[in-house]
Amino acid sequence: MTSQSTAPDQSVRSVTSHPMATSLWAATAPAAPPTPALTESISTDVLIIGAGYTGLSTALHLADTGANICVLDAHEPGWGASGRNGGQVNPTLKYDPDELIQKFGAKQGEALIETVSASGDLVFDLIKRHHIDCAPVRAGWLQVGYTDEAVTGMHARARQWEKRGVKVEMLDRSALAKRMGTTTFAGGWLDGRAGGIQPLAYARGLARAVLDKGVRVHGQTPVTLLERQGNHWIATTATGHKVKAQQVVIGTNGYSDGLWPGLARTVLAANSFIIATKPLGAKGAGILDKGETGSTSQRLLLYFRKDAQGRLLMGGRGHFADPQGATDFAHLERSLELMFPQLGKVEYEYRWAGRIAVTRDFMPHIHQPAPGITLALGYNGRGVALATCMGQQIAALVEGKSAQSCPFPISTIQPIPMHGMQRFYIAAGVAWYSLLDRMGK
Repeated sequence: MTSQSTAPDQSVRSVTSHPMATSLWAATAPAAPPTPALTESISTDVLIIGAGYTGLSTALHLADTGANICVLDAHEPGWGASGRNGGQVNPTLKYDPDELIQKFGAKQGEALIETVSASGDLVFDLIKRHHIDCAPVRAGWLQVGYTDEAVTGMHARARQWEKRGVKVEMLDRSALAKRMGTTTFAGGWLDGRAGGIQPLAYARGLARAVLDKGVRVHGQTPVTLLERQGNHWIATTATGHKVKAQQVVIGTNGYSDGLWPGLARTVLAANSFIIATKPLGAKGAGILDKGETGSTSQRLLLYFRKDAQGRLLMGGRGHFADPQGATDFAHLERSLELMFPQLGKVEYEYRWAGRIAVTRDFMPHIHQPAPGITLALGYNGRGVALATCMGQQIAALVEGKSAQSCPFPISTIQPIPMHGMQRFYIAAGVAWYSLLDRMGK
């Protein structure tokens, strides 16, 4: 028997930080389903490593095929970015439709556009089908800009989607002020496909749906070694138990470690910080009253929304290091209070952070570097819709669908050069993009 060892790369950062209990979502989500640690060695058809949206969606879409499936997570379902994000369901990529056609050609470009555009439908259909209690609201996503030049570009983007049957609204300063409750912006557009959810509740709901279909899900079970033995893969956990599988899926995104050589070095694991006010009550009347989500068009964008209890959330970039206290979130508090000056001095109830996985080309990546291995990561801040959609596509690949028929291109693993300097890359990128944003470029 041959053996291919993929022992963890010790240079990759640990993922033991960020206690989930600090976030709004952990405080308000329904209780997590029981996912006890694996206590025995087992055999399975498909092993999925990572119980976030990617892994859980993959398991859910495979569950009806009759395959024996096991999901392992080093912590618990939704512990990573799936339980920490802003809860915006945005069925988009960084690139506009015309850019995707230019980048991938008409056939694959149109397939990719159609798949991404339907990713919001997929999320809300799963919520409805599996009765997931995650406060879903589908009132659209507002992309807004500070200058007339930015608004012109956004309206051009909106027209591209409108040609493809997407419900859009192009908003000038006055119309946007009525929707948002602020005169800060010159205008923007509304993407009617989008919406908002309680993201940790959604992850836990997916986990419940997976468990209901007989899939094994084990938290507190980090995988430390992956080896090829004959026609199978053997995953060894931190406690020494082994899982024998024909197929392995790794969906750990911004919390990827060195389990598969080079994978974690294909992305920059950037921090995204979020704050949430106390419920605003009548004070918040007129601010995103229909439940819209929103973000600015800057390179270093801000994203915002209300939750089901009327808290106002604001998210955006943070420094590379994990936050140590309230002062690390002061830039977001200033931004919120400048955007909505009618609120006066605001009381904040929650502050937290999570890692997003940013790729060099700003596209999500699928890799199949060895027989029976599928890797997916790199959602660039759009993970709710994209990771759910990616799980559906991975399930099809595991079932035997050809790589050529997958709307997302299957690519080789290409680590970012000098990845150990990612702290420098992120700091330099923040400084550069901040300068361009200030210059209006």
